[in-house]
Amino acid sequence: MSQDQYVQIQSYTFAQPPNELVLKSGGKLGPITLAYETYGKLNRDKSNAILIFHALTGDAHAAGLHKDSGTLGWWDPMIGAGKAFDTDKYFVICINCIGGCKGSTGPSSMNPATGKPYGMSFPVITIEDMVQSQKRLMDHLGIKKLLCASGGSMGGLMAMEWAVRFPGTLRSAILIATNYKHTAQQIALHEAARQAIMSDPNWNQGDYYGKAVPAQGMAVSRMIGHITYMSERSMEEKFGRKLQGKERVGYDFSHDFEVQNYLHYRGASFVQRFDANSYLYISKALDYFDLSEDTDLLTVFKGVQTKFLVITFTSDWLYPSYQSKDVVKAMKANDIDVSFIEINTTYGHDSFLVEIDGQSRLVKSFLENIK
Repeated sequence: MSQDQYVQIQSYTFAQPPNELVLKSGGKLGPITLAYETYGKLNRDKSNAILIFHALTGDAHAAGLHKDSGTLGWWDPMIGAGKAFDTDKYFVICINCIGGCKGSTGPSSMNPATGKPYGMSFPVITIEDMVQSQKRLMDHLGIKKLLCASGGSMGGLMAMEWAVRFPGTLRSAILIATNYKHTAQQIALHEAARQAIMSDPNWNQGDYYGKAVPAQGMAVSRMIGHITYMSERSMEEKFGRKLQGKERVGYDFSHDFEVQNYLHYRGASFVQRFDANSYLYISKALDYFDLSEDTDLLTVFKGVQTKFLVITFTSDWLYPSYQSKDVVKAMKANDIDVSFIEINTTYGHDSFLVEIDGQSRLVKSFLENIK
């Protein structure tokens, strides 16, 4: 692997006091650093830029091999030369959202006012705040109009928010496995995951930096989340009632079944790569999101000129297809150019990360027809 095939994180710092970013809550945040990665080359008139948004526990490392860790990006099968987001044609950007823990300003960042990590003194953030900060980075890069914005799950929320908040700056958007507001069930699942973290004694009201992290709470939180990302059928096909390293059940509380061992593995690995407070803040931002909170969906999309591709998956019970269909109806009522595709798959909500072939064909065709 040659040196020029690696990708490296970049950063941009702005909103220096007294010019902090004004948040939806009325609070302020600054200075702000955004971590981001880019793939491909920006053309002369800066018309080939595509912004990729990550999901709840994602980061800016969407594609390629990371220069320091050597790890592949979380959407590498979709981004690269000849792939769906073809870096021979497009300049692709992925930004770690504010509130995160992978280089962008979040609860684990140093609070310049105290010289200590923000912890729970970090202001409450929203999807709107994330998008507002990302727009500042696009302005810094001199990109006045994006060819496309795309993302799955939380990433789809940001792409939708961008189209509504900044009309005229986005030619197209691809919304994958997403919705326009969190339902009571979705909020409830997040609350259970947050309480798992906050009930861990090591959480210590968010003041655990430099001390023992709330590992047990984090692990349980991830177990809850991961169950929602899969479908019943995918779990049955992958695990069924297979036993873990034994011929019969032990009639005790050990990990009898493979699925138990898998969840514990997922929980333990999550503790190593993500910050507990970031999970609290970003999941709360998801719960607060409601594109129609001040009006109705029909009115929300008035005047939007963006062309949309909306992709859902039959087995996604976390963000079921009917929620995206409501968005598509509102778009069509406003004469917006929108295509809706529901892919038949058993992978559940995680389909946007693993159902590559079907998505790739759709994305390639869609981008080739953006005028």
